[in-house]
Amino acid sequence: MKITFIGADHEVTGSLHLLETKDLKLIVDCGMEQGANVYENAPFPINISDLDYILSTHAHIDHTGMIPYAYANGFKGTILTTEASLELDKIMLLDCANIQEKDAAATSKRHAREGRETVAPLYTTEQAMKALKLFRAVKYDEKIELSDTVTIRFVDAGHLLGSASIEMWIKEDGAEKKVVFSGDIGNSNKPMIRDPQYIKEADCVIMESTYGNRKHEVVSNHVEDMARVIQETLDRGGNVLFPAFAVGRTQELLYFIRKIKEEKLIKGHDGFPVYVDSPLASEATKVFASEFLNCYDEETKELVSRGINPIRFDGLKLSISTDESKAINEDPEPKVIIAAAGMCNAGRIRYHLKYNLWREESTVVFAGYQAEGTLGRLIQDGAQTVRLLGEPVVVKAHAETIPGMSSHADQDGLMKWIGAYEKKPQRVILVHGDDDAMEALKGRIEKELKLEVSCPYSGSVYNISTNEFEYNAKPVPVKKESKVTTQKEEHSKKLDEALQSLTELVSKYKKGANKEMDSLARDILKFVSKHKH
Repeated sequence: MKITFIGADHEVTGSLHLLETKDLKLIVDCGMEQGANVYENAPFPINISDLDYILSTHAHIDHTGMIPYAYANGFKGTILTTEASLELDKIMLLDCANIQEKDAAATSKRHAREGRETVAPLYTTEQAMKALKLFRAVKYDEKIELSDTVTIRFVDAGHLLGSASIEMWIKEDGAEKKVVFSGDIGNSNKPMIRDPQYIKEADCVIMESTYGNRKHEVVSNHVEDMARVIQETLDRGGNVLFPAFAVGRTQELLYFIRKIKEEKLIKGHDGFPVYVDSPLASEATKVFASEFLNCYDEETKELVSRGINPIRFDGLKLSISTDESKAINEDPEPKVIIAAAGMCNAGRIRYHLKYNLWREESTVVFAGYQAEGTLGRLIQDGAQTVRLLGEPVVVKAHAETIPGMSSHADQDGLMKWIGAYEKKPQRVILVHGDDDAMEALKGRIEKELKLEVSCPYSGSVYNISTNEFEYNAKPVPVKKESKVTTQKEEHSKKLDEALQSLTELVSKYKKGANKEMDSLARDILKFVSKHKH
């Protein structure tokens, strides 16, 4: 019995761990790498078609996003996840497939103009739909026998609706070992969902370390903070913009706004409208509104028992179509707008920023981490001008930050989780964290809990029976693209944006007077004549 580490090793995304016994081959998570990629992943050591199971800890794309790819490359086994995770997977994997198709189409169009080959999507919507047919839902705390050698149980990890840690009992050659895969461990005292459930014993723990070197800021009263910002902004006649991840953070914000409305904390703006402008977020909100009582905390269970939907209220509007999205900014009534993406680098939030950033009366509220270099971070740090959809936009809107809303346990939370084991594991293996986070958490676990801790690189192989690494892989840094290539692609993208803006301008002038059309045509022809040689 052995574990081969493939993804999210000294990196934060792309989780994938292979377990092999005498009669079974399975992987825990099959995630997509997102954002910066630091190290190369080792090649998958077996044929994907030889896998019997995929066990999915939760629905986030960095843990599930490559499942349709696995299907497209021969996987025909069974995928096990919790009931709530399956409902979210149905939405998120199809959305991810749609993104793959659109990105491939856009890249192919650009390549065609440059005389280069077209590209195929990583996987298609059809393949994602077929992969979803392989999913089977399991209940929390239910033991499931996968084979003569492996029995598993999903335990609530408190990170996202349906998220889980996975306990695994492995029997081989007369010996039994227990391995725990933590999945992403949740932050405590989050709205709606339960706190992480603690596990009491294990021989080996594979543990995430995302916030292994960080502690969350002191949590303020989210309801009071949000009520203050909404009151001040509506009084000014502006809009409140919440950039938010579609699954998880959006629903938390709705939970707090429901409380604000229920407690009548906003004065003079009765029934103020709240828009969720994201097809994905709107669909996910319906899932959160379903009665997954086994996922909810006691307060939410009590609300549901009284017939109260914890994230529904008067004035809530779910925007699906593009026309519905555009209509939001055409309506002059002050409002709250929640839209993806959480760091403002994509999605419909960019359009709302374009229409609101230059307005002194509006407010942008950041309720999640803004990574260095993202549009959200630029606004948060006080940029006076930003570029949005090919145009410079002056920043006059207020910028507010609500701390402490992370769905990940911080260093103290991670220590509390691993410190809860009554039977101390022989080894803790850290994954899903960058170098600094892993090393900081490793040092603290070794010092305070006296446990043996390893931080393997992709390709490393751990023997569960002997509690030893059969192979310690060396790090293989990702080769960076040349600066020339990166700059060329960036300039090409800017030209595409300029062409789009010019096309929109021409369309606008066609509706105007003949004199204006003639003047614009002359200007364009003059510019072309000057640059064509």
